[in-house]
This record gives sequence, structure tokens and C-alpha cells, in this order.
Amino acid sequence: MYDFFSQISNLLSQPLVNIGISTKGIPVLSAFVLGIVGAVAPCQFTGNLGAITVYGNQSVQQKVAWKHVLFFILGKIAVFSGLGLLVWIVGSEIRTSFITYFPWIRKIVGPLFIIIGLFMLGIIKVNKTLSFGSFLEKFQTRGSLGAFLMGVSFTLGFCPTMFTLFFITLMPMAAAVSYGAVLPVFFAIGTSLPLIIAIFLIWYLDLGGSLIKKKGRKLGTAVQKAAGIAMLILGALDTITYWSL
Repeated sequence: MYDFFSQISNLLSQPLVNIGISTKGIPVLSAFVLGIVGAVAPCQFTGNLGAITVYGNQSVQQKVAWKHVLFFILGKIAVFSGLGLLVWIVGSEIRTSFITYFPWIRKIVGPLFIIIGLFMLGIIKVNKTLSFGSFLEKFQTRGSLGAFLMGVSFTLGFCPTMFTLFFITLMPMAAAVSYGAVLPVFFAIGTSLPLIIAIFLIWYLDLGGSLIKKKGRKLGTAVQKAAGIAMLILGALDTITYWSL
């Protein structure tokens, strides 16, 4: 399964890789393009689809989720900036240590998708009076903190492609310029581009909550269940892919 996703990723990313390399003279642009390449990497591909499903569903059901998308991206920026700072402080040798932990962190994403999908379908219900239940509900669809944590968790799952793009390609470029600290920020925004485009289309087509208002609660329930099923499928595929490595 991982090989299948890798083949799709290579097909989509190769032209962008060439652009990223050719724009090294403009590090900010190169970092952004490399981030777009990372968006179609096997480990980020399902993560982006999951985020599009969660926040696309929220946008259609209520209003366009620009605020939560922003905090999701801030979570990604925090991870990439933190890793970049850590490499700068400790040195490039720490990359070897990351190789040990990233595969295990990546394995969390699939089960997380499944849990979110079960919440969306109403199969898992937790009493809101419990603090843990409230936290899970916020993590699922509501709350800036939940969006931020989702961005963090989706980003921490590195695969060989992302590892190469970030540590081998981006970080040496960042070390070579005086403003290198901002390059991980543009890289993070690039990895979020599919989500930004999807939510922009919902906003541009004026589908933010208006579809449910026009068609009623039944359609809203159908959209919610479809999103839940999509999350379950993504979670199952992601789990099969990364737990079999």
C-alpha cells in the first residue's frame, strides 16, 4: 500500500521538485514549492485528505472554517519551525535520532482518523460533562486548540520523502541565508495548500452553511455521515499502510 501511495506521490511531485530545485536562488519561493511537494508525499497525502474532510464538512454544515484552518496551519508551522530550531541548536546529527521516532508517531494518524470518523457517525458518544469528552469533541471539529493540535499531530508523522525534503533539502538552504528561520513557515504553508484551496472553493462558491440552510437537516446529517465514512476509509487505509511497514 505504501508503495502505491509512493508511486502516486512521485508522479505528482516530480515536476514540482524540479521547480523547487531551480528556484533555490529565491529561498522563500523554493521553500514554498518544496512544501507543496511535501503535501503529496505519502505521509501527508492522507493527512491533507483528512483535514479537507473534517474542515470541509464543518464549512458546509456551519460556516467557512477559516479560523480553524488557520490554527491547523499554525500547528504545522509550530512543528516545522520547532524542528528547524532544534536542528540549528543541536546540529544535523539529531536527524538520526528523529528517524527512530517518526515512524511510530506516524502510526498514530490512522487510528486518530478512525476515532474522528466514529465521532462523526455518532457511534462513539461521550458525555460532554467529562473533561476528556469535551477535549475529544474539540479535537474532532471544534475549537482553535483542537485545530492546532490536529495540525501538530498530522505534521509529526514523517516519511522518507518528507524527511528528505525537510532535513536534507530545506534545512541546508535555511542555514545558508540570514533569514533561514522563516523558511520552515513557508514550507508549512506549502504543505497546507490542498486544504487552503478546498476551503477557498467552498467560500468562493458560497457553500459555507448555505447548502444546509437551503436543504435542511436531513442533508446536513447525510453530509456528516459521508464525512465520517470518508474518515473511516482514510483511517483504515492509513493504518494498513503504516502499520505494515
